[in-house]
Amino acid sequence: MCANYVPVSRRERLLTFFGVERERDDPQVDAWPVGMAPFIRMAEDGTKVAEDGLFGLLPHFATEVSYGRRTYNARSETVDKLPSFKEAWSKGWRCIIPAEIIYEPNYESGKAERWAIYQEGNVPFGIAGVYRKWRDPNAQYKEVFSFAMLTVNADGHPVMQRFHKPEDEKRMVVVLHPNDYAEWLSCPVDEAKRFFKRWEGPMLCEPLPLPPRAPKASSVRTVRPPRPPENPQLF
Repeated sequence: MCANYVPVSRRERLLTFFGVERERDDPQVDAWPVGMAPFIRMAEDGTKVAEDGLFGLLPHFATEVSYGRRTYNARSETVDKLPSFKEAWSKGWRCIIPAEIIYEPNYESGKAERWAIYQEGNVPFGIAGVYRKWRDPNAQYKEVFSFAMLTVNADGHPVMQRFHKPEDEKRMVVVLHPNDYAEWLSCPVDEAKRFFKRWEGPMLCEPLPLPPRAPKASSVRTVRPPRPPENPQLF
């Protein structure tokens, strides 16, 4: 599960690591459900493009943006079955969500503590997702993209088993290998599930609580840029 992450929002990093052009740089901020963030899809002409979308997939029957607070993650086991996601999956609306850092709650101290998880070398994650366009009946947005991150079981994973409540199933986002980006976006639907696997590459993690006065209801929060931690835990 991932309800909070740092998007890749700089033009040079999107070009360097994902091979897509973007017209602007955005501030380095945390993304939360129904916040706006970049994602990458395959355009109609077969090229990769960076778009802005809401974090939380909005199916055609959603009547308000807040629906996305329940659909920011899609389980790989049920993405082709649940009403919120199955149309996006069946039509091949797959995307890559570029992330500098993902956050998960750690309970090893006895209470929830937000930890940052990222790759060594300041290399961003390319997270597998599904997306679609949504028409807003309330006219907050005329038409907007929205997306969800795909997740797999992470029981026993050396890093991700440390997060969420001890009694809960361990889940993690589907991290794609860079060599698989193009194929993930373009392969037939009946072949796409082969990308549903746990990321086994090295990960760094460290506690990174929210600032004390951060408003918890906000959709975005300012964060520090990714940096080498003082005492990282490498797995």
